[in-house]
Amino acid sequence: MLRPGKAVAGLIVVPGVGRLLCGQFDSLPDGVGNGAITGRKVPCAAAVQVDGGEDHGRRGLGLHSGDVLGEAGVFEGRRPFAVVGRDTRASGEFLEAAVVAGLASAGVDVVRLGVVPTPGVAYLTGALDADLGVMLSASHNPMPDNGIKFFARGGVKLDDTVEDAIEERLGEAWTRPTGAEVGRVTDDTGAVEGYVAHLVSSLGADASLAPLKVVIDTANGAASLTALAAFDAQGAEVMPLHAAPDGLNINDNCGSTHLESLQAAVLAEGADLGIGLDGDADRCLAVDATGEIVDGDQILAILAIAMKEDHALHSDTVVATVMSNLGFVIAMRERGIRVDQAKVGDRYVLESMNANGFTLGGEQSGHVIMSEFATTGDGVLTALHLAARMARTGKPLAELAGVMTRLPQVMINVPEVNKVRAGLDPVLQQAVTAASRELGDTGRVLLRPSGTEPLVRVMVEAGTHEQAQEIAERLVGVVKARLAL
Repeated sequence: MLRPGKAVAGLIVVPGVGRLLCGQFDSLPDGVGNGAITGRKVPCAAAVQVDGGEDHGRRGLGLHSGDVLGEAGVFEGRRPFAVVGRDTRASGEFLEAAVVAGLASAGVDVVRLGVVPTPGVAYLTGALDADLGVMLSASHNPMPDNGIKFFARGGVKLDDTVEDAIEERLGEAWTRPTGAEVGRVTDDTGAVEGYVAHLVSSLGADASLAPLKVVIDTANGAASLTALAAFDAQGAEVMPLHAAPDGLNINDNCGSTHLESLQAAVLAEGADLGIGLDGDADRCLAVDATGEIVDGDQILAILAIAMKEDHALHSDTVVATVMSNLGFVIAMRERGIRVDQAKVGDRYVLESMNANGFTLGGEQSGHVIMSEFATTGDGVLTALHLAARMARTGKPLAELAGVMTRLPQVMINVPEVNKVRAGLDPVLQQAVTAASRELGDTGRVLLRPSGTEPLVRVMVEAGTHEQAQEIAERLVGVVKARLAL
């Protein structure tokens, strides 16, 4: 029996593929099985009722999801089937057990995938024809956090209305399946090998990464085996970095959010390329042979040009967010590539791609989606195709990344303001218009209200850092004067 303990501290919502609720686990949360994994701050629901005792009117995550999906006709009259994966966090070990138990208690057969990247769960949900995919991960967050991502059949994000329905069912009475109606639980570690094979096959039959020398920082996370195996299979000389997970060291001063050690390793080893992944490997940043960071905008630009040359870039369009550097937009325009800019968040990038049939999209943070091969951002997939572009052209990464020039960017957060009025206040809008006119085609201004707190972000890009700073500070003064609470 799982004993309830201390309540979860520091709950946060992290947008991504599906909704992700994270919190620090000092012990099992109060009221095991009470919560819901949604975009709201609620008691933790990563644990579900698994004690086998009497029902107290509380259902766990697995129970709710199984019921709601069944009623929505997702299972199409067949016995429901789910896959469950996790990253390397210690908390994922017991949260996996809880989620699996909840799903099986609802009559869902479950295949445990073990440690696998988030995009691996998405891919395997589709490849194995599962009705539901569940990933236990807090992405790039520190080890004490954990969370859950959902994927529907085909490996796509679970619809918001379905997640809302799961939450609304909290506290309802229910009838527990018994006997032959309970779900069965099996392990399939071979499925992860299938995912690696899929990654490798995406490069084509004749692709080779030899003789590239690549340092891969897996952040002691879910790609510690898959990334190394994929690059090795294509002939690259692979040097692993932070690829020894112990349950406690995931994202610990390493990976895509801490690139300093990767930069040092690339220089020390004389490597051609450094790859920085995060804990669940859904994002990728890079380091060139000189130790310079290559961000998501630059990677997206490199891949967009490559795909256009191969006639694989649908409508000659790439999807980015409003936070993408103006230098990226200019570089794409100069090469006949249109940029469709979505709201910040890879879910919005994906929405645009799905709605319009676009084949490439991503964010500055390194979330890159290649829809021909993946339904979500895949850091290892991105890294493979970036390396393949280097091998194919014979050009160093610095030269490829030089296709765009990053404009100096200044962003200042202005707290304790009425963010709702940011787009309505006439004086502020006049100031923004005047600043935009001053910058002309060589810069831009963006006011971005926070989605979670009373804060407005003032972002300015300009030809020089000094100009960007001066204009940003000027606008900050107007925001404070006009929007103060």
